[in-house]
Amino acid sequence: MPFTEKSFWNSPKLNKDKLDRLKIFLAASSGFLLTLSFPKAGISWLAWFAVVPLLVALRNLSSKNGFILGLCAGLVHYITLAYWLAYTMTTYGNLPFFVSVPILLLFSAYLAIYPAIFSMALTCLCPRPVFLVFMPPLVWVSLEYIRSFLFTGFPWELLGYTQFKVLKIIQISDISGVYGVSFCIVLANASIFLAYLYLAKKDWQKTSVQAKLASGAMATFAFILGLVWLYGDHRIQSIQKRIVNSPSAKIAVVQGNIDQAQKWDPAYQRSSTLKYIDLSRTAKKHGPDLVVWPETATPFYFMHNAQLSELVLKGIHEAGVDVLFGSPSLDFKDNRVEYYNSAYLVGPGGNIRGKYDKAHLVPFGEYIPFKKWLPFLGKMVENVGDFRPGKKGHTLRWKNYRIGIQICYEMIFPNLSRRMAKNNAALLINITNDAWYGRTSAPYQHFSMAVLRAVENKRSLIRAANTGISGFIDPTGRIIAATPLFKDVVMTRTVPLLLETTVYSRFGDVFAMACLAISLIAAASTCLYHLFRKYSG
Repeated sequence: MPFTEKSFWNSPKLNKDKLDRLKIFLAASSGFLLTLSFPKAGISWLAWFAVVPLLVALRNLSSKNGFILGLCAGLVHYITLAYWLAYTMTTYGNLPFFVSVPILLLFSAYLAIYPAIFSMALTCLCPRPVFLVFMPPLVWVSLEYIRSFLFTGFPWELLGYTQFKVLKIIQISDISGVYGVSFCIVLANASIFLAYLYLAKKDWQKTSVQAKLASGAMATFAFILGLVWLYGDHRIQSIQKRIVNSPSAKIAVVQGNIDQAQKWDPAYQRSSTLKYIDLSRTAKKHGPDLVVWPETATPFYFMHNAQLSELVLKGIHEAGVDVLFGSPSLDFKDNRVEYYNSAYLVGPGGNIRGKYDKAHLVPFGEYIPFKKWLPFLGKMVENVGDFRPGKKGHTLRWKNYRIGIQICYEMIFPNLSRRMAKNNAALLINITNDAWYGRTSAPYQHFSMAVLRAVENKRSLIRAANTGISGFIDPTGRIIAATPLFKDVVMTRTVPLLLETTVYSRFGDVFAMACLAISLIAAASTCLYHLFRKYSG
């Protein structure tokens, strides 16, 4: 038979409970479309149907084959999304390329287990097409939530982050967190899939799809999306009114653009520090209330290296303004040295007004998990000893307000920002050093997630990154300003200071927990049903 579009979709192979090249191609297509939905490509509208090819491939498959197809989709997605890990490990981790690539593949394989479980779950929990309306979004959100904390968590670029520029859609996250946006996207995919099954006269698990179900699924999605859109419009307008009447602060962000290869070289410590001091002086003419430097802007142990610490304090005094900056720090407890990745708030008089210690550390970067069993593993950062975590939710007093600080990839964990907002932080600040990622997609991906932290808690968010992307995000998620990569930049903006208590700030991931509970109940019910049939028949 000659190849045509009709023969492609109506191939009898699609109806067999076995894998073939077409099904694998469809699953891989979903993985690639998902990646294109995220930055750097950032084609956000692709997310609304990116999962459909995978769903088409899952028709009438066993749970085992469903798992395999989901794993295929996940591998393609995470290898193409997180390819920058190999670059980072090779360039700055001093690992040979032939070692970095297998680590990337292994890490991607772990992340791919989640879409694999998603696919397997649909083959088990959706015996009839009607279950396809809500089970896919419920299961997807459940797995995203589990990924946020399992094995210390790695919720990098959850599906909802694809919409970080669609302000009216993402406002729902101040109730549900980013998981609510993911729910809507997967609901759209499920509805489109049901419409496809009806129009193409295809069945699901040997059951045909009726017009009533297909139209009902599309209507349900349109209704929910309409509510989300109207809620988003309402919230944007109400928050903008509050911003007009709220107090504000003028913040300057300094992007020093220090070469990562030189950052920790003792020969460059003084020049790197002087660069931030000199750039901060240029901000003085704008009269900022606070100047923010990035993570480890001072590449030495502040207040322990006397000469360089004095240089910083003198520079802050000359700038005549409060400065928040990142620095490694150490403390002596019980005859041992403890190391921290910290942020210091220092006043123009040289007084330290507060210190925040990073609470969620990077595994294998800032500490070695399971070190007792893996003593041969070394760290990938140039520093002494393992870092210790600080207190989650800790905020710093600044003037008449409190500020919440997230260092580096702490920003990708919604619960950390939420705790700070709940502890009355009027401003969220993310300091990071994304120089590790070069010009890959990672800095763009990292920045996109910061937008949702602002929206979830209705707080202004300031981001200072060594080589970019630095920027200002208002409480509705609007990106006020953002810097290019690898440029020396000093940027000053006035931001509102809100103390809005959102549903998400108060109650956290209740929506995601509810999705997980319903999914577990559905799984348990299915298992009990099959056991009953087995032993009663």
